[in-house]
Amino acid sequence: MEISAVFKKLWSVRKQLVLLLTPLILLPLPYTLPEKEGKCLYVVLLMAVFWCTEALPLAITALLPVCLFPTLGILPSKKVCPQYFLDTNFLFLSGLVMASSIEEWGLHRRIALKVLIIVGVKPAWLIMGMMITSSFLSMWLSNTATTAMMLPIANAILESLFGDLETLKQKCKSTEDPDNDIINGQSTVKLHSLPSEKQVLSTDGMDGMDQSDGRTAEEIRKDAEYELKVWKGFLICIPYAASIGGTATLTGTAPNLILIGQLKSYFPDCDLINFGSWFAFAFPLMVLFLFLGWIWIAFLYGGLNTRLCLKKQDQRAQAEAKAQAVIEEDYRKLGPINFAEGAIAFFFVLFAVLLFTRDPKFVTGWSVLFKKGFVSDAVTGVIIISILFFFPSKKPSLSWWFNPQASNAPYVPLLSWKKAQDSVPWNIILLLGGGFAMAKACEESGLASWIGGHLQPLSQVPPAAAVLLITAFLACFTEFASNTATIIIFLPVIAELAIRISVNPLYFMIPATVGCSYAFMLPVSTPPNSIAFASGHLMVKDMVKTGIVMNILGILSVSLAMNTWGIAMFGLNTFPEWARHINESDVVTNMSIPSVPVLSATL
Repeated sequence: MEISAVFKKLWSVRKQLVLLLTPLILLPLPYTLPEKEGKCLYVVLLMAVFWCTEALPLAITALLPVCLFPTLGILPSKKVCPQYFLDTNFLFLSGLVMASSIEEWGLHRRIALKVLIIVGVKPAWLIMGMMITSSFLSMWLSNTATTAMMLPIANAILESLFGDLETLKQKCKSTEDPDNDIINGQSTVKLHSLPSEKQVLSTDGMDGMDQSDGRTAEEIRKDAEYELKVWKGFLICIPYAASIGGTATLTGTAPNLILIGQLKSYFPDCDLINFGSWFAFAFPLMVLFLFLGWIWIAFLYGGLNTRLCLKKQDQRAQAEAKAQAVIEEDYRKLGPINFAEGAIAFFFVLFAVLLFTRDPKFVTGWSVLFKKGFVSDAVTGVIIISILFFFPSKKPSLSWWFNPQASNAPYVPLLSWKKAQDSVPWNIILLLGGGFAMAKACEESGLASWIGGHLQPLSQVPPAAAVLLITAFLACFTEFASNTATIIIFLPVIAELAIRISVNPLYFMIPATVGCSYAFMLPVSTPPNSIAFASGHLMVKDMVKTGIVMNILGILSVSLAMNTWGIAMFGLNTFPEWARHINESDVVTNMSIPSVPVLSATL
C-alpha cells in the first residue's frame, strides 16, 4: 500500500485516534505531579485536546467533568453538577430567548433595513451601514444568526448596484489580468437571496447596467475589477462586524459569560463586572474598533476610493437609485409596525435598560431597592422573558367580550415554548457549564495555585506588555479553536498569573476575554466567517489579508481601552482587596500599573 493511501486512511480515522491516544499519552501526569493537581491537569488537558480537535462534540466534551472529576476523586458530583446551571447560564438563556422573540416577529430585519436607508448607498457609507447594523444586532442576537440574515440583504443591494455577479466576472476576464485565476477560480455557489429582494431585482432593471456608456474595453474591465473588490468588501465586513459587536454585551458572546462565571468562582467578593459596567466599558471599545475596521476594509476594498463616491455621478446615479429603491421597497413590504413588533420592541428596550441600570457602578442602580446580593442580572432577564410567554401578540379589545360573533380562538402569545426550545443552542449552555466545572476543579484541587507557582518568572514582564501578549496570543489561538473553549482553558491560568505578580486580575482577564472574539483570519475561525466564505465569492487569502490587520487593530484597541477608561472604571492600577486573600502568602510585592507612561510605551 502506498504511503499516501496510508495517510488517507489515518486521516479518515483521526478523531478516533485522538480519542484513543490522548488519554494514553497524558497518563503519566497523575503519577509525576502532586496527586490531586496531577489528576486535575490530566482532565483539563484531555478536555483541551478534545475541544481543539473536536474529536468529540464540544458539548459532550463539556460533560466529561461530570464523569471524571468524581471518579478520580477531584471533586464530588454535588459540587460539579450545579456548575452547569449557575445564574450566569440563566442570563445567557434569557438573552437567547429574547433574541428568538425578536427573530420570530422580524424586528431585526426592520432595524437592519432602516439603518441602511439612513446611511445611503455610496459604497463606503453602505459598508459602514452594514457594519453598524451587524454589530448592533450581534449585541443581542447570535453573531451567526446576524450574519445569515445580513448576507442576503447585502447580496441583493450589490446586484442592484453593480449588476449580476457572473456578468461582472465576465467583464473582468483578460489574458493580461494576473488575478484572472482568482476571479474565475471561484465556486459558483451563490448566496440565497431573500424573495422580496429578488422580486424587486427584475431582469429589465439589470439590463441597464450592461448598455454601452462610451467606455473603452479596458475601462470597463478596470471598473468591473474595482466593483468586484467592493463586492468582496461588503461580504467580508458583515461577519467581522458581527464578531466585534458580540463583545459589547455580556450576553453577546459566550466568552463574556465565562469571564463572569469564573470571576464568581475565583473571586466571590468581586462585584465590579455586571451587565451595566461591562457595557459601559466594552461599548466604547466596540465603537472604536468598528470605526478602525471600517476604515481598513473600506480602504482595502475600494469603498473609500472617490471613483464611486464623488465622481462619475452620471454613470452611477441610476444604479445607486435602484439600490436605494431595493432597500426602501423591502422596508415598505414590511408594512407599518404591528402590535407584536411594538410589544417586542418595548420589552427589548426594557430588558436592556433594566440590565444596564441594575448596578452600573458609576451611579446607584435599582438593585438597592432589594436585599443586597439577592437580585442578579439573571433574575432581571428571566422576569422579562417570562412575560413574553403570556403577553398577547394581538391588541386586546374590550369589545371582544360583548361580541358573540367574535372568534373564540385562543390568543397567541408573543413567544411559544416550542419556538424558544428550537432556537436555544443548548450545546453552548452545556459548554458554559463545562467551563465553570473545570474552573471550580482547578481552584479546589490546587491546580491553579500550582500553575501560578511555575509562572513566577513572568513577574518580570511589564503588565502593559503582558496585556498585549495575552491578547495577541489568544486572538491567534482562537483562529484554530472555539473561542469558548479557548477562554475556558486559559482564563484560570491568566487569573493565577495576575495573582502571582500582584496585578489586578481584571487587567489580564478582560483583554483575554475580548481577544478570544477577535478571530478574523480564517474561514474556520468562527461560524460567521464560514458563512461568508461559503458564498463562494471570497478566498482564504482575502480573509487572511484583511484579518491580520483587523487582529492588530483589535489588539491595540484593547490595550488602549485597558490603559485609559478601563483603569478609571475598574481601578486596575491597584491590587484589590477581593483578590488579596486568594493565595496571599504566595504573592510577591505589590506592583502598580503606571497608566500614562505605560500607555505611551505600549502604543
